[in-house]
Amino acid sequence: MVTKTINLSMFEPTWHATAHAPAQVGALQTIRQGGVSLGQYQGFNLGYHVGDDPSHVAQNRDLLNAHLPAPAHFVQQVHGTHIHTLVDRSDTAHIEADGLFTRCTQTPLAIMTADCLPVLLASDDGREIAALHCGWRSLQGGIIEKAIPLFNAPAAKISAWLGPAIGPNAFEVGAEVKAQFLALDSAHELAFKAHGDKFLADLPLLATQKLQRLGLTAITNANQCTHSLPERFFSYRRDGQTGRMASVIWRK
Repeated sequence: MVTKTINLSMFEPTWHATAHAPAQVGALQTIRQGGVSLGQYQGFNLGYHVGDDPSHVAQNRDLLNAHLPAPAHFVQQVHGTHIHTLVDRSDTAHIEADGLFTRCTQTPLAIMTADCLPVLLASDDGREIAALHCGWRSLQGGIIEKAIPLFNAPAAKISAWLGPAIGPNAFEVGAEVKAQFLALDSAHELAFKAHGDKFLADLPLLATQKLQRLGLTAITNANQCTHSLPERFFSYRRDGQTGRMASVIWRK
């Protein structure tokens, strides 16, 4: 997949060929390269909550914001399903949520990840956007099913971009996780592969199945595994204490 590199620390998502939203929205995906953080956070860590030097995180966020029309809006992510609807440019730093939705212009929405799946959504007319933090708990809990009805646009006119996440050959889960997804939809069986007494789960496929079930067709998977590319991405499963990348979307 071709991606447009902005600088050492970020690239622009490549949307589905049928998507119209990219003309009206901006989006960026950060990686771990660049930045000023040190040690296990080395590079472009954007998370204050992981133990990094706050002054380094602030500098990294300033570097990110320099490429945005306004400072990015972050929330306190809790692996849940709440999506905060941003109706103005008010502060969101202390809001517990795993998604952001807005119709405001020049109001960047940011989701942090280090293995979980970031999902960016945009209506074809570019007037409605969302950013979702999709770990398995949020996916199983229905965060995607809560996000799509927030749009006035019909599902067929919403585009989705699935960013870097732990890949289907690295994400090991227990049988109880598989059972929870199969209780929702037997088709989710395709997203699990036996691995000893556990299973390997495919987060992007689970999200894609949910999006398709809701009527979306313009879906792009970045297909980049955070766990297997240590020089490029932070990975909690691989490293434990580590930094966070950001997936950002905004209306132009």
